[in-house]
Amino acid sequence: MTVVAGGAGMRGAYLDNAPLAPGDVVHLVGPSSPSTPEDVERAVGYLEGYGLKVRVAPHILARHDEIEFLAGTDDQRRDDLVDAWTDPEAAAVICVRGGDGAMRLLDGIDWAAMGAAALRRDGRPKLFTGSSDATALHEALRFHLGVPSLFCPMVGNDVFRDSSLIREDVGRWLLEPWGGRRIVGPVAQTMVPGRAHGIFRGGNLSRVVGALGAPEAGVSGAPEILFLEDIGENVSHLDGFMVQLVRSGRLDGVAGIVLGSWTDCGDPGPIRTMMADHLSGLGIPVLWEQGFGHDPDALSIPLNVPGVLDVDEGSVELRVDDAGASGGIGGI
Repeated sequence: MTVVAGGAGMRGAYLDNAPLAPGDVVHLVGPSSPSTPEDVERAVGYLEGYGLKVRVAPHILARHDEIEFLAGTDDQRRDDLVDAWTDPEAAAVICVRGGDGAMRLLDGIDWAAMGAAALRRDGRPKLFTGSSDATALHEALRFHLGVPSLFCPMVGNDVFRDSSLIREDVGRWLLEPWGGRRIVGPVAQTMVPGRAHGIFRGGNLSRVVGALGAPEAGVSGAPEILFLEDIGENVSHLDGFMVQLVRSGRLDGVAGIVLGSWTDCGDPGPIRTMMADHLSGLGIPVLWEQGFGHDPDALSIPLNVPGVLDVDEGSVELRVDDAGASGGIGGI
């Protein structure tokens, strides 16, 4: 049963107010694959560098005894996530890394309890951050609670250590308002021209496809700008994912599509050709290589917020709505 904490009005919560401020309490969790003590120590240091007070999940260094790609049992990872979100002092829940396993947690979560705890004491929604495998959690939090979230490079990953651009960009998304922010990478190109206004959704392509048939994966009823990226999938696998999106009806009602990075997926040329084959006839704008995902300097993307995609052969524009400018978008 869906427990919407704030509905459509929640989407604008960070447009004119920063999600976090120095001194806020944030929880660091590991809902997917295992982390090392070094990963966690480094992650805590970065968050403290933003002025945040960090509470580390009890099982963040756990490892599953039989399934080596999981950071502890499903119950351990789920309990850490729920306990972090429902902490009355929490302002945000931050994933230390991705990998695999987040989708395994969804069916056992008490969404009524999560919904009851979705707002901070000042009335603003709590923030969830993460990317890659955390796509499943972004989609579930949007569907069940209606909160905005941040798809961003994760503080325990090597790219966060290696890229000052990532550290600066994530810091701005955490500590500054989102309204009016432009989100265009240095090599972004128009694949299909046009203009769209809608709610930002999506994330990792394989996780979006893996959720098809689940309640949170359905079309929301609001115009959507769908973001897709992936890592380590060859072009034939990516083609299969796109076929599933088309045949399932998942692209019905999508107003625009933003394609991010395709790290370790092979030559980008055949990937672009394949994507154009699936998307160029939909009559909606499509942006290629926007820059989010697993790129070494990946950009962050706010999710469940309203924004504009406006692309033609001479210009590329992708931005979050200004505060107060998101009227006319319905759905949850």
